[in-house]
Amino acid sequence: MPNPKQMEKLAAAVGRQPCRVRSPGPADPMPPEYWESVLRDPRADASPMPPGPAIQTLRLSEIPQHVLRVECSRCGRTVEIQKADAVRLYGPAAVWKAVGERLLDDTCQQRTGRHEEDGCWPVFE
Repeated sequence: MPNPKQMEKLAAAVGRQPCRVRSPGPADPMPPEYWESVLRDPRADASPMPPGPAIQTLRLSEIPQHVLRVECSRCGRTVEIQKADAVRLYGPAAVWKAVGERLLDDTCQQRTGRHEEDGCWPVFE
């Protein structure tokens, strides 16, 4: 990468004046117009989570979906189970978070030998 003096020399050879204004960088403050446009955006008022309880806190009998899916964010593996099968195996009062973690842990391939690091990291859909 050429230094600033070499860049000026190259720019002079091409016939242009080198740019003397410093372009903004990541550490520079953002202009007020930027923040105004961000706050005016209709998506700024949208709530990130849909209303209602999160699916992992629901009991199997309370979940409306017929197919339940849990994914491991560590290894990328996805496990699906039909709601009827999950109710038959774990009971209607079982919490989906516990069932999903158990499904992932039964077939986990990320074994390190340390309890704190062992197992999959579930993401519920």
